[in-house]
Amino acid sequence: MTNSGFTFTLKSTAFDEDYCPADNTRITTNFANLARGESREENLRNTLRMIDNRFNALAHWDNPEGERYGVELTIVSVEMNIGVEGKIDAFPLIEILQTSILDRKTGERIDGIIGNNFSSYVRDYDFSVVLLEHLKAHPGAAAPEGFGDLHGNLFKSFLGSSAYKERFRKPPVICLSVSSNKTYYRTGNEHPILGIEYENNEFSSTDEYFAKMGMKVRYFMPRDSVAPFAFYHIGDLLGDYTNIELISTISTMETFQKIYRPEIYNANSVAAERYRPSLKHQDYSLTRIVYDREERSRLAVEQGKFAQERFIKPYQAVLAQWSASFSA
Repeated sequence: MTNSGFTFTLKSTAFDEDYCPADNTRITTNFANLARGESREENLRNTLRMIDNRFNALAHWDNPEGERYGVELTIVSVEMNIGVEGKIDAFPLIEILQTSILDRKTGERIDGIIGNNFSSYVRDYDFSVVLLEHLKAHPGAAAPEGFGDLHGNLFKSFLGSSAYKERFRKPPVICLSVSSNKTYYRTGNEHPILGIEYENNEFSSTDEYFAKMGMKVRYFMPRDSVAPFAFYHIGDLLGDYTNIELISTISTMETFQKIYRPEIYNANSVAAERYRPSLKHQDYSLTRIVYDREERSRLAVEQGKFAQERFIKPYQAVLAQWSASFSA
């Protein structure tokens, strides 16, 4: 599994009612955050039910009772193995979600999309350590030069590795919230599954960060959703994936966003033609799932410092040299 001097190891964990986060899982990750505390079992059960219900609502053809499909989620953890001076150190690089769909009518299991959620300690380091310190020293400035280059190269290296290619048939799709400091405009384009397309005039910092990972972005608001989502992809989002694959991503990530950003994704009104998302919006509903957003923000900084101490500092010279040669 060698790629550009590093190797990648994949580990899989079922995300179900019995899920417990591993020690090296980022606690702010959507699925890990839900599986903590007194309400963990109810959180997980309700989340999985919401995903199934949304999937069946979108996959409504030949599905009169709305119970034909069940979504199964697998957490794929990517470790990067670094060999230096005869030693090999493993660092938890990325966690993503793989969806698969059980067709209860035929008994068939159908591959969904890999990606969906995206978890990265190095991204925490970039946004919660590097960018934060840069903006303290230079208020209002743009991101520092080279911001996100290393992370982007690591991600592209993983996608090009045999570890990825042996396991997955298609490139990933990451589905995230739209930015709360950008304005989005409804276009005349409408897809039968992804829904109404939006566009904006200026990329967000997240859009630019994912561009360094080799990913483009399109914004769509699916049927019966109340706000558009950002779909980060590599090839042709509309042509490379089946309806069922796209529905697996929408149902999974809309559920997470209703929990984590109810002001946007569980709002009681639908996004207008000219739409600016806001986390200060008051007209929204809460799910029955317990979630501490303040803790999540605090932990992002702690996790960024973990990456700094465990990964960036010890291997700074090696990573800088590798990243420069990878870019070249």
